[in-house]
Amino acid sequence: MFAQQQKSPDKGGPDPVTSRLGRGLKVTGTIDMQGDITVEGSVTGRINAERVVLGTESHVEGDVVAREVHVEGRFSGRIFALNVTVESSANVTGRIFHNTLSVAKGARIDGRMPWRPPNYFETLTQLPETRP
Repeated sequence: MFAQQQKSPDKGGPDPVTSRLGRGLKVTGTIDMQGDITVEGSVTGRINAERVVLGTESHVEGDVVAREVHVEGRFSGRIFALNVTVESSANVTGRIFHNTLSVAKGARIDGRMPWRPPNYFETLTQLPETRP
């Protein structure tokens, strides 16, 4: 489920791949990344990446699947991540499926935050359907 980091041939270490969606950008659909992504714009759909940062200006509706998610902006939907950090500027509506969760004082959360063991994320090949 999680993207594997590629090895840099000359350094022998991980070659980080990072992308940024700016404030003026609106995306509808699925974003698949093999690295990290920072979102400052608007996304309606699904984000799959190694690490996702939803910046203070972001507005995301849908699913986020990553090893690590950092939420500073507005999010509505479901997060599936081993490690989730919700900052004080965040406004979250939905579910956060996590193994570790950190919530800053002042963060607004309306939803559920079910804990899951690490192997849940390793064997998750298809997301559960949303109940009406």
